[in-house]
Amino acid sequence: MAHDELFVETSIPEQKAVGGVLFPAVLYPSPTVDLDLGSFNAAVASQRPRLESLLRSSGAILLRGFPVRDAADFDRAVAAFGYDELPYVGGAAPRTNVVGRVFTANESPPDQKIPFHHEMAQVPEFPTKLFFFCEVEPGSGGETPIVLSHLVYERMKAKFPEFVARLEEYGLIYTRVLGEGDDPSSPIGRGWQSTFLTKDRSVAEERAAHLGVKLEWLEDGVKTVTGPIPAIRLDQTRGRKIWFNSMVAAYTGWEDARNDPVKAVTFGDGTPLPADIIHECLNILEEESVAIGWKKGDILLLDNLAVLHSRRSFDPPRRILASLCK
Repeated sequence: MAHDELFVETSIPEQKAVGGVLFPAVLYPSPTVDLDLGSFNAAVASQRPRLESLLRSSGAILLRGFPVRDAADFDRAVAAFGYDELPYVGGAAPRTNVVGRVFTANESPPDQKIPFHHEMAQVPEFPTKLFFFCEVEPGSGGETPIVLSHLVYERMKAKFPEFVARLEEYGLIYTRVLGEGDDPSSPIGRGWQSTFLTKDRSVAEERAAHLGVKLEWLEDGVKTVTGPIPAIRLDQTRGRKIWFNSMVAAYTGWEDARNDPVKAVTFGDGTPLPADIIHECLNILEEESVAIGWKKGDILLLDNLAVLHSRRSFDPPRRILASLCK
């Protein structure tokens, strides 16, 4: 069978139709083929133009039912897509490298929700593609809701035009206090040593400067200040503006023993953000989102410029792995 016949596009109840296109796109293996990992990876490599086109039109692809069983399989599957790896430098989430280019997804406690965000939108160098993989299905809950960023921008601009105009003019400043080591009890608990992949303060300063991050050393950690950086960007591939920021995530979720979320993000001129508009944005994100329950072996590919993602609370067990690409 030709490789182009191995991927069957289908529909599931959770999808949404946006402009006549299903979000996310869902691919299953052909029922007439007994696939192994090698033939799956070969099909991915040979069908990359088709998969790229599908990702460009939908913004997200769920691959379900393919022979990807564990972290090592996932690592090889990601490599088959041919994207360059993006090292996880500057991100806030506590993560552990599992194998190759594969990390755990955010390791914060299961009772905590992780708000909607574009991956690493709070730093100038961010991934353009994200892969998630379900190695162990959640006991219950634990979905990774996704939402198309341009829809959020359009709704926010229609409802709060002056606020959006200020965002476009001034951008945002993000502030976060990091300890030395990781704090697994916090959704933003990555310490400065793992954030900048060094124990040397001078090396951390060099890497922070490369990311446009200012460091202010404290007695027991460091305060990071990033920005002003854009909150609204142009998705040049699709010719539309996107809600590319971590505003809601920072304002509602960057909270732990070191951090006050209200102080975590401001307009680029330093003035506070209006709480009522932040929470209305959260409502819009929820209304426009799609949440599909994880099944073992699922791979979810996101265009990080097109799609925001979050995490719902869950009952263990749950093991979702991730890989970031340039």
